[in-house]
Amino acid sequence: MAENSSRKKFIFDWKGAFALIGGMIVGTAAVSVINVFSMFVFNENLQYKDFYLMLTNAAGFLGAIFAFDYFIARPQTGRKLNFNFSPTNVGTYLLIFPMMLGMMFIAEFITAQIPITGPFFGEYYEFFSRLMEQMTKDKATMIVLAVIMAPIFEEIVFRGIIQKGLINKGMNPVTAIIITSIVFGLVHANPWQFVGAVLLGCVLGFVYYKTKSLLLPMLLHAFNNLCSSILIFYGDSESFADVFRLSEWIVLAIGIMLFAVFYYLFTRKYRIHYSEK
Repeated sequence: MAENSSRKKFIFDWKGAFALIGGMIVGTAAVSVINVFSMFVFNENLQYKDFYLMLTNAAGFLGAIFAFDYFIARPQTGRKLNFNFSPTNVGTYLLIFPMMLGMMFIAEFITAQIPITGPFFGEYYEFFSRLMEQMTKDKATMIVLAVIMAPIFEEIVFRGIIQKGLINKGMNPVTAIIITSIVFGLVHANPWQFVGAVLLGCVLGFVYYKTKSLLLPMLLHAFNNLCSSILIFYGDSESFADVFRLSEWIVLAIGIMLFAVFYYLFTRKYRIHYSEK
């Protein structure tokens, strides 16, 4: 069904970027008050407590989404943000998950080429590794943060707000997907996650653009993070090649084959797609 042309769409520009950043800062700052209170009253730092990590994460993203909704989307459109979370047919799921897995293999190979030693990369990698280790070792907390919260909040912000807002502004969809994916990679703040985030972000953005449902990129995002979590928990590595003792080149070859075949099938299925309501 064609979208009603008289219905205003929100756009994403520098004002929207400030709203997202400001909302996230305010949200996390509000939660930090709890930690300050705890330190003064109970002499206990909650910074690395599991519940505090989850609370801070949720507050930051909810603050960003609320700020964009209240200060940008509603003034522009006259209504609150509304996202499509519609499920799709089984056939589509059978196409997008192998396509995502293929890109995960490709991203792993490219990421493996980034040095982890040397005067710059070595120190940075050690700092990043220590930072990750300090967060939490509790499996349940990691699953909640990485497999549930991150896919929901990050897909709403990056695909549902930024990518959609750029396309609504008139930007070419391919350009909007690439820009959003690069920003998605940059917020991870390290070169090893940047590569994967950009490549996988392109798949997430492409699937969202074609299907118009945020549910699908959320599920794909959760699938990627779940695989990484399982590899870390039971193999002490995020690498499929390391855990399954395969050559990086074999992983790359499988990835290219999976991605190429299922990308072709997916684009054939969604050669004609409909505007989002």
